[in-house]
Amino acid sequence: MLRQLKKIWDKLANRPVPTAQAAAGAKGEQAAADFLQARHGFKIITRNWRSARDQRDEIDLVCRDGEVLVFVEVKARAEGALVSGYLAVDDRKKRALRRAVHSYLGALAAPPRTFRFDVVEVTLSTRLPPQVMHFENAPLFPKGYHVARQSGSLEELEG
Repeated sequence: MLRQLKKIWDKLANRPVPTAQAAAGAKGEQAAADFLQARHGFKIITRNWRSARDQRDEIDLVCRDGEVLVFVEVKARAEGALVSGYLAVDDRKKRALRRAVHSYLGALAAPPRTFRFDVVEVTLSTRLPPQVMHFENAPLFPKGYHVARQSGSLEELEG
């Protein structure tokens, strides 16, 4: 009874109701962050960064790998999932990620010289610890993509 009332209250208050999928996603992101820090020495700059212009454009993890700024998409999957996390980053998702990355870079005082996009696939199991696969430098940007500042505005250039 109390649980039902809380759900109704959260809906009325416009609060997102936590779902099992959201919990799995959070667990996957934590496993990915732990893996990248411990195994590769990444520094986590921010998690779940959202564009001010469009809140749907989100970057799961923004990290530093030495001098390289790394944008990471985390895909948590149940054991035995039909589609891998890497393949789940389809063209539509890539367009949203490009917009988010472009917004993120535009918010920086000076965009980094080097940045890349990685995908981390986390397989969640009820019997085993999370299994993590890291796909470094996944294709996200068109060939020759770089960011240039001109008169205070950010432009996307293809060369």
